[in-house]
Amino acid sequence: MTIHAHVSAARQRLRDAGITPTESDLDARLLAQHVLGWTTERFLTDARENEPEGFTPQYDALVARRVTREPLAYIVGIREFWGLDLEVTPDVLIPRPATELIVEAIQELFPDRAVPLAIADICTGCGCVAVAIAHERPSAIVRATDISRPALEVARRNAARHGVSDRITFTHGDLFDGVTGAFDAIVANPPYVIDRAGPALQPEVHNHEPHVALFGGIDGLTLVSRLVAGAPARLRSGGSLIFEFGLGQDVEVEDLIEASPELTLMELKRDLQGIARTAVARRT
Repeated sequence: MTIHAHVSAARQRLRDAGITPTESDLDARLLAQHVLGWTTERFLTDARENEPEGFTPQYDALVARRVTREPLAYIVGIREFWGLDLEVTPDVLIPRPATELIVEAIQELFPDRAVPLAIADICTGCGCVAVAIAHERPSAIVRATDISRPALEVARRNAARHGVSDRITFTHGDLFDGVTGAFDAIVANPPYVIDRAGPALQPEVHNHEPHVALFGGIDGLTLVSRLVAGAPARLRSGGSLIFEFGLGQDVEVEDLIEASPELTLMELKRDLQGIARTAVARRT
C-alpha cells in the first residue's frame, strides 16, 4: 500500500469517529508526517511511494488514539505557539491561537525590545506565554506560577528548549502565592469555563485536558475575580494586567475591572472572529 492510500483510509476512520472532514484530513496527514519525520513539502511530493517498513503498526496505533478523540497535540507531544514548538502533555492545557493575544499585547505595550521588564505569568500551564515573552524580550525577567506541579515541569522543559530558563523563575502555588515585588505587567490565562458547561465541550477538551486548567467555578469567573483583585498590589504604577477570558464574559470582565479603584480598562482585544478574548487594564 502507498502512504497516500493508507492516509486516505485513516481519514475515513477519523470521520467515522465524529471528527470533522477538515480536521480528519489534516490530522491523518500530520500523524503520518510525525511517524515518517517528514515535512509537509516532502509528504506532498513523496506520499505516492510505498510505505516504509514499520510504518503501518506505528501509524495505525496513533490513528487509533485519535479515533478515541485524544487531541492530536497530546499524541505527537508538540504544539506550536507564537512560532515556537512547545512540548505538551495531558498535564497541561493545549495552547490556543487566541492566547497569542496576550503576547501581542506585551509587544504593543513595550515596543522597545531592549527595555528591562519584570513580568509575572499566572497560571502558566505549559509555559507558552512566559516562554514566548522571554524569547521576544531578551531583557525581560519572568516569574511564572501554576497550581499544578506536573504542569510546571512541562513549562521548565519548554523554557530550556528555547534557551530562556535563566530568565524565568517557576513557582508552585495558587495564583499569586509566592509572587512578591512590583511588576511591569501581569499576564494570565486563568481557568474560565463555567462548571456546568463541561458536557457541552468537545470530547478532546472535556475528556482529555486537565480540568484544573479549564473550569472557573459556577460563573467561570472565580479565578478571574481573584486575579483582578490581587493584581494591583503587585503592579507598578502604570503597570498592566493582561488576561484571557471566555466567550461572552466581556461584560462581566468590564464590570470587574471598573469596580477596582486601582485599575482602568484600556482595551478588550479580539480574536480573528472578532470575539473579545483578552483584557488589558492599567494600574492607575
